[in-house]
Amino acid sequence: MMIDHEGGEEFAENFNLDEFAVSYETAQDEQIDLEACCREFFSPGGILAGAGAVNNSPCEERPQQLTMSLAIARALGTGANICIEAPTGVGKSFAYLLPLIYFAVNSRRPALISTETINLQHQLIEKDLPFLQDLTGMNFNVALAKGRSNYLCRRRLALLSGEQRDQLLPVPQMILETERVISDLENGRDRNYVDGVRDSSSIWHLVCCESGNCAGPKCEFYRNCYYFKARRKWDEADIVVANHALFLTDIAIRREHGNGGTLLPDYNAVMIDEAHTLENSAASHLGLHFSRTAFLSTFNRLFHPERAKGLLMRPGTDMPELRALVQRARDESYGFFAPYGEMLEKSGTHSLRLNEKLPDAMPETLVNILCELTEKLDRLAENTDDENFRTELTANSEKCRSFTDALVNFTGRMIPDAVYFIEDEQNSINCCAAPLNVAQLLNDLLFNGEIPVMLCSATLTVSGRFDYFIDRIGFAGGEVMKLDSPFSPEQAKLLLTDRMPEPAVPDYLPKLADAIRNLVIENNGSAFVLFTSYQSMKYCQEALKDSFALKGLPLLVQGDGMTRSAMLRTFQSTPHSVLFGTDSFWTGVDVPGENLSLVIITRLPFASIGSPLTSARMEKLENSGKSSFTGYSLPEAVLKFRQGAGRLIRTRQDRGKIAVLDSRIVTRRYGRDFITSLPYKVEYF
Repeated sequence: MMIDHEGGEEFAENFNLDEFAVSYETAQDEQIDLEACCREFFSPGGILAGAGAVNNSPCEERPQQLTMSLAIARALGTGANICIEAPTGVGKSFAYLLPLIYFAVNSRRPALISTETINLQHQLIEKDLPFLQDLTGMNFNVALAKGRSNYLCRRRLALLSGEQRDQLLPVPQMILETERVISDLENGRDRNYVDGVRDSSSIWHLVCCESGNCAGPKCEFYRNCYYFKARRKWDEADIVVANHALFLTDIAIRREHGNGGTLLPDYNAVMIDEAHTLENSAASHLGLHFSRTAFLSTFNRLFHPERAKGLLMRPGTDMPELRALVQRARDESYGFFAPYGEMLEKSGTHSLRLNEKLPDAMPETLVNILCELTEKLDRLAENTDDENFRTELTANSEKCRSFTDALVNFTGRMIPDAVYFIEDEQNSINCCAAPLNVAQLLNDLLFNGEIPVMLCSATLTVSGRFDYFIDRIGFAGGEVMKLDSPFSPEQAKLLLTDRMPEPAVPDYLPKLADAIRNLVIENNGSAFVLFTSYQSMKYCQEALKDSFALKGLPLLVQGDGMTRSAMLRTFQSTPHSVLFGTDSFWTGVDVPGENLSLVIITRLPFASIGSPLTSARMEKLENSGKSSFTGYSLPEAVLKFRQGAGRLIRTRQDRGKIAVLDSRIVTRRYGRDFITSLPYKVEYF
């Protein structure tokens, strides 16, 4: 059984909690039968069915939800791993939350849930878990775990308002903003306000919590520290919700240091939701990344020569020499990153793979300066009586030490079986190394049998099989399960055409715009149009905005100033809207109801071979004697195609059409893999 609900805490008042099988206290004192708990909760006539409705959404029978919950319970009971494809509508969050809650309470160790998107984290924390707590009567603890830099540091904020304020804040605007933040906090605008500061403030990088500048229990603000308050909640929680970035960073720390200095509590089970993103998340967070902006930001914090600001503007005999050393480090950093900037400019791309034949910038001079700067900052910290000043010096010393390690590892190609590349982002140059052996790493670090690890997503299979996903992420030590969709194939139609020119043909874009216009106007808006290219999206925007305006169809276009969340809110609240989106709108977007009845996929979503990571993965397959197209490009495209098409049908009441404006789905042999990946009846137009 399942409840389709927007959230939270309402349930039928006539439900008798005394009938519930296991209380919180009993769960702690006895070994419980997880499968029996799941049956009593999800079976027809069970606990969930007794809730009646939530937010006017009636309970509906979902046999798949019970099947999934029982499978999770068995895995937890035996310590096995499990991988489940749970299509939209199954109610997967309830299906895994209930057995996880009982398991965590009974074992007296927390269970961890890792997600890719913030939206799902908030759904779990603010809606699903409170609802289950009310419905079950269990008094379990829940915590949302975020990275340290998401929390404001009271000590650093106080430092910016003290005697050193003028030396540390480079521009008057930051001084005014600091005063405003302090005033607001003193007037009781606390945690939620801090979130707003993080999202909008120009001083956030100066006041956020960082590991190197944290004095821990020695800090005068320790008792009211946002970060350590959150950590104490994590340590007391039965269910901890985190994102993939924090979870994978924690895994990397455990790999290097064992259980010492870990970020997350000592969890006893892991549920990885939105598991289709696991490989790319692991490639990012188990690799290497540093940027010119990070280097310069640290140097400016120490000494900003143009504004004569920074920590090292204090009086002292060592300060002139240290300021000169920081200036040399800044100059050498520009010199190190300059060749990479020239490479990117010459290539005309935003990212560039560094092949063995390409000369890398040599950092010996910069490394030597950073080593000298690190040593002198450490010495200065040892000889100061100012605790705050010492903490800031030590933090910046640690940053310089980490920069040195990053430079050596990157230019020396010290990470084995990795792709090395550069990219430009927001007027900065990033140097990156991403492992190509993610499957091996995750197999060793995650699926090693120490604790049960569960994965779920709506899209994990290709042609009904898990082989591709398992091969990419190294899953082992348990079973795989593919659940049926609770929705009817009759709820949507798949519209195909063989009359569109292929994307490489010169008149493709005008024909694409015409086809979008016809489909959207015929549907009277209420449409998502998903692009694989920002340039194509902007072309169609210019070609169609007047036509849509004449028909009274509001057009929302990604990149036009609205955030992704704001675009979705506007789309949901504005009838007959049309939304143009690229990559981030293919997944994680939920618009149930009549406001979305048409999804247009402009092009089959094959990954660009110009992407360094994509090209390296394909090259590795070719070198092993396998086809990179059938072994990587095609299955990746099919999975993303399923994600994009999945935006349409979110409830049993939804109806609509999915139109594909790429004729290759009809004319090429591989098109069949895309067509059969969806259960809907095909029509041609």
